[in-house]
Amino acid sequence: MLTVAALTKTYPGPDGPVHVLRGVSLRLAAGETLALTGESGSGKSTLLHLIGGLDAPDGGTITLDGAPVTGLDDRGRAALRRGKVGVVFQQFNLIPSLSVAANIAFQARIAGRHDAVWAQALADRLGLAAHLAKYPEQLSGGQQQRVAIARTLAARPRLVLADEPTGNLDEATADGVLDLMLGLIAETGAGLLLVTHSERLAARMGRRLHLRAGLLA
Repeated sequence: MLTVAALTKTYPGPDGPVHVLRGVSLRLAAGETLALTGESGSGKSTLLHLIGGLDAPDGGTITLDGAPVTGLDDRGRAALRRGKVGVVFQQFNLIPSLSVAANIAFQARIAGRHDAVWAQALADRLGLAAHLAKYPEQLSGGQQQRVAIARTLAARPRLVLADEPTGNLDEATADGVLDLMLGLIAETGAGLLLVTHSERLAARMGRRLHLRAGLLA
C-alpha cells in the first residue's frame, strides 16, 4: 500500500545544511502495523510528515495505493490528507470551539465520508459517548487523545500515521489507548505507522524499524 524509496530531506542550519533523512526506504502493506523508533532528532517526525503530505522531500519517492505522493503541490497534498491519510498528533490538535462530536466528525465531513453511525460506534468504543457535548478543554489528556484517534478513524483513511500518540499519557492509559487503536485499525484494514520512543509499545507492532541519523537500521 505504501512505498517509500530513497527519501531525503535537508533543512538549513546555522552551521550549514542539516541532513535529516539520508535515503530512507520502507514498505507497508494494508492492515500492517509498523513501529518507527529512534532518538530525538533522528528524523522520525520528518519522515511521518513527508508521508502524510505535510511537507515535501528533497529527493526520493513516496507512493500510496500506486499513486505518487511526491511531486504533489499544496492542493494535491491537502487532498491526500483528506482522502487517504489520517494523522494522529502528540498534541491532539483538536479544535477548541467545536464539541467532541463535531471534532470527531470534522475530518470525515471534509473528506465527504461522514457516517453518523460509524462516528457513534467509535465514540462508544473509545469511551467518549458521555462526553460528545463537551468541549476539548473539559476533557482529560487521555480523553482528548481518544477524540483525536476517533477523528482520524472516522474518515476511514487507508493509512494512519501516529506521532507519539501516547507520549502525554501515563503507562496504563497509553496501553489502553493503543489497545483500542490496534483493534480499530484491524477492523478498518488501514495500515498503521507509529512513531514512538516506547520499547513496550513498539514491541506490540507487527514490525519495527529504527531510524538513526537519518538512516534506517
